[in-house]
Amino acid sequence: QVQLVESGGDLVQPGGSLRLSCAASGSIFSIYAMGWYRQAPGNQREVVADITAGRTHYANSVKGRFTISRDNAKNTVYLQMDSLKPEDTAVYYCCAAINDYTYWGQGTQVTVSS
Repeated sequence: QVQLVESGGDLVQPGGSLRLSCAASGSIFSIYAMGWYRQAPGNQREVVADITAGRTHYANSVKGRFTISRDNAKNTVYLQMDSLKPEDTAVYYCCAAINDYTYWGQGTQVTVSS
């Protein structure tokens, strides 16, 4: 059984920063890709960023503000979020392709508000 556990969500003022973490645990043989999605109320879940074999991809709305990174030794993926905007408010979900299956975390709330 594989689990993804996210942390780091919080309430932050516009222009502020947050760092999300997602740690994978369990019977892990290989991790192909890891990434972050988000879902705001009334909206569909959308990809924010992903990382595969060191190559990164970002949604246009977060390019230049968010940075995804991965610690392979810890089976952990991070999302550094800077210059946060109110429209970044959402539940952020970690997603990972592990052992040929796709796993999701439980989500962590990020609220950007003054």
